[in-house]
Amino acid sequence: MSEPTGKYSITMPRDIAEAARARSGPSGLSAYVAAAVARQIERDNLNELIQVAEAEHGPITDDEVQALRGQLHQARREQADNGAAA
Repeated sequence: MSEPTGKYSITMPRDIAEAARARSGPSGLSAYVAAAVARQIERDNLNELIQVAEAEHGPITDDEVQALRGQLHQARREQADNGAAA
């Protein structure tokens, strides 16, 4: 069953609203905006987790970030290769 919804009035720049409407597709503007807000909440939550972790363990270095990106790219390549072999 879908989650309950509410109707809200928001204000945004007209050019952003029109671009969102043009990209919203068959699901409509409300679904498009809801997905964008959900992504922003995920980013905000992640930033909060990073702040807590850095407060406890110190800031992450650029080298650590690059190493983790390398691991992520490798995992994606392996996943793509496994999908192509199936």
